[in-house]
Amino acid sequence: MAQGRGSAAGVLALVLLCVLLHGELAESAVYTVGDRGGWSFRSFTTGGWPRGKRFRAGDVLVFKYSPSAHNVVAVNAAGYNSCSAPRGARVFKSGNDRVTLARGTNYFICSFPGHCQSGMKIAITAA
Repeated sequence: MAQGRGSAAGVLALVLLCVLLHGELAESAVYTVGDRGGWSFRSFTTGGWPRGKRFRAGDVLVFKYSPSAHNVVAVNAAGYNSCSAPRGARVFKSGNDRVTLARGTNYFICSFPGHCQSGMKIAITAA
């Protein structure tokens, strides 16, 4: 009988773990970068888009833009500060890219010549 109770407790623990994991995923938010303006100069020259938003690891950023005019490159802090994409950086160019935030600061730039230098870059810190 004790073995049966142990098995039931194990199954209950597994079900509880699945519910908690599902709840964590269900809490992820989806943000369209730049809101209606999308990933564009207009949205980022003021630098205000992320202001007032609370980002968490697992949240999704959606970058909407014209792929003939822009791209999105996930960079490190040095790439963000220097407006350069390090070797092996992940480049997005579909015009409707979805990026899941990692814990910490996530950096993105547009690598089209002059775009990042003109302010088309964003740093998002996810708790």
